[in-house]
Amino acid sequence: MPTEGLLYTIIYSPIGELLLAGDPTGLRHIQFKDRDFTPPLDWQAVAALPYPVAEQLDSYFAGHLRGFDLPLHPQGTAFQRKVWAALAEIPYGETISYLELARRMGNPNSVRAVGLANGRNPLPIVVPCHRVVGSNGALVGYAGGLPIKRMLLALEGALSPQLDLF
Repeated sequence: MPTEGLLYTIIYSPIGELLLAGDPTGLRHIQFKDRDFTPPLDWQAVAALPYPVAEQLDSYFAGHLRGFDLPLHPQGTAFQRKVWAALAEIPYGETISYLELARRMGNPNSVRAVGLANGRNPLPIVVPCHRVVGSNGALVGYAGGLPIKRMLLALEGALSPQLDLF
């Protein structure tokens, strides 16, 4: 997964600092900045990326944007990219289980592999892995932490009493 020479910027959001990184072809990473992450030395800090990711995230957090329209260039295996594409199809304000995601991909027996690929999503929020919950409706696993997952689902109006389980 080459990541050399990427452009990056840090934005402030209601869920904390986000590091956004990409190349001229598209967005490659959204990193929750509260995690211990230092950009590699060959990444170049810029005021803004050459596509409106910061503006669209601001609009999303303000409750005005329900779908992102950005050039995306995530790096991963063919299977991971297939899972991430399936994640992008989950509508705003809805949740599905890992099993349902595997079913939608045509292989309900791949639920563990789907879960692992979901956990390696390099573009959280934009590729909405936060919309995937446990089979019993519980909020499980999220790179930014469960409080952030809860905040994103609440923003989208997707929280229900059953999604309050841990």
